[in-house]
Amino acid sequence: MGTRFLLLASLVCLLFCASCSTTNKIAYLQHAKESYKNSLTVVDAPFQKNDILTITISSANAQASADFNKGEIGANKGYLINNDGNVELPMLGDVKAAGLTKKQLKDNITNTILKKKLLVDPLVEIRYINFEITVLGEVGKPSVINIPSEQVTLLKALSLAGDLTIYGKRDNILLIREEGGVRKTKHIDLTSADFLNSEYYYLKPNDLLYVEPNKTKIAVSGRSQQTIPLIFSSLTILFFVFDKVIK
Repeated sequence: MGTRFLLLASLVCLLFCASCSTTNKIAYLQHAKESYKNSLTVVDAPFQKNDILTITISSANAQASADFNKGEIGANKGYLINNDGNVELPMLGDVKAAGLTKKQLKDNITNTILKKKLLVDPLVEIRYINFEITVLGEVGKPSVINIPSEQVTLLKALSLAGDLTIYGKRDNILLIREEGGVRKTKHIDLTSADFLNSEYYYLKPNDLLYVEPNKTKIAVSGRSQQTIPLIFSSLTILFFVFDKVIK
C-alpha cells in the first residue's frame, strides 16, 4: 500500500512540474499588474500604393457636390492608389495619396477644392476598403482578415484567426510590415507584459503575422524528442503497470 501511495504521489508531482513549466511558456502578458496603464494612441498609418479608398466629398450644395463622387471604380466603389502614388478624382484629377495619412489626404483634397473655388466648406470623408491583416502559422484559422473598423490590436487579430495553437511559439511572433516600399520585420514576445506599451500593440494595414511552431511541434513532425502529451501518456501507462505488478 505504501509503495502504491509513493508511486501515485511521484506521478502527481511530475505532472504538476510539467504543467507549471508548460504554463510559463503558454500564458500571455505574464506579470502584468492591475495598475498597468496603457498610454498608447492609434497611429494614423500612411496610405500606400494599391490601397483602395472610398472618398466622399459633400457640402451644403448637394448638386454641386454630386459631381465629385462619380468616379469610384469596381463593385467596391473605391479609388485605387496607382503606381504613381495618386488617386484620380472627378473634378480634381490626380491627387497625391501614397505616403500621406488620412488627415493629410483630407486636408490636401479640401485645400485643393477651396483653392479652385469649386465648393464652399467641403467635407471630405475617407475610409479604407482593403484594410487587411494576414495571420499565418500555428493559429486555429490562418487567414486574411478584413478590418472594417480600421483599428485592430495584435491580440485581437490573433483571436480572429482562432488564437495560437498549443504548438505556437508565444515568445517569438514575427510581424512583417511594409512602409514606404521598405519591408520591416519585428519579433514580438507575447508572454511579456511590456508588449502592452509596445508601438506594435496596434497593427497597420497589410501587416502580416507569422506564428512559429515550437520545439514540441517540430518533434511531433518527425524528430524523436519526446513531447509533453507523450510523457503524460507514458507516465499513466507506467502507473497502471506498477499497480498491476504490486497487486
